[in-house]
Amino acid sequence: MDNKLHISISPHIHSGASTQRIMLDVIIALLPATVAGCILFGLRALAVVAVCVVAAVLSEFLFNLIIKKEQTVGDLSAVVTGLLLALNLPANIPLWQAAVGSVFAIVIVKCIFGGIGCNLVNPAITARVFMLVAFGTMAKAAFPLDAVSSATPLVQLAEGNTPSMLDLFMGNVGGAIGETSALALVIGGVYLLVRRVITWHIPVAFIGTVFVMSFLLDGFDVMAALLWILSGGLFLGAFFMATDYVTSPPTKWGKIIFGIGAGLITILIRFYGNYPEGVSFGILMMNILNPYIESWTPRKLFGGKNS
Repeated sequence: MDNKLHISISPHIHSGASTQRIMLDVIIALLPATVAGCILFGLRALAVVAVCVVAAVLSEFLFNLIIKKEQTVGDLSAVVTGLLLALNLPANIPLWQAAVGSVFAIVIVKCIFGGIGCNLVNPAITARVFMLVAFGTMAKAAFPLDAVSSATPLVQLAEGNTPSMLDLFMGNVGGAIGETSALALVIGGVYLLVRRVITWHIPVAFIGTVFVMSFLLDGFDVMAALLWILSGGLFLGAFFMATDYVTSPPTKWGKIIFGIGAGLITILIRFYGNYPEGVSFGILMMNILNPYIESWTPRKLFGGKNS
């Protein structure tokens, strides 16, 4: 009689989606922001993107080769990390600093902890914070080729000035390569939602919290609140980095708590901190708190009862 009982560890139901397929979707979703950044900032932006991606892939390849581990560069996660880091950097950053940031993200944050699925914090976000602390010049934003260099939108808002809503939406402002065009980021975010790579919970909670808190802290002005959410790297962080599977909660309520927490930290830094932008710090802090959020919002076991 054939054995009808097959025992294996979870998961027992598979959607058919692979890591490579998910990462490819993320790359496709990032293309509008990447193209917009290269158009706005020129070939220098393309060079930063190329250096970050090549350094990330090469770092993972060499690390796996040295420790005699199966190669994982084919899953495209290193490409995503390098691309995300590049889009968080200004186009005028020295290329060697961009390379150092990618090596730090892959080797220190990802590979040493066991590779994809084992990292405690988002590699691209952590590398950006590391670079901000290590290289003070990184904070100096690049400006579009046809624009006159001036303060970035977040600095203008902090000083009480009003940047153009249209410029913020289209990207004709200073900042990092991938954070300036809200339109390009929204297109990419919608693609991820339609493909069901991400859910709405973190982006809506994150952006919504920043909007509400900006409205309350900036004179109950709806237009000012809109300017605050369109400025800086909020859309890039909310759609592409805060939603990282490994470093964000798996449950709906956990995601909402994560997004609200990241939004509150972002606002505290923007309005009261020494840095004009707080998105990276907000996501990084919530990455650290993620295990606690998961314990507060556990999944109900199939067939189980509420305790």
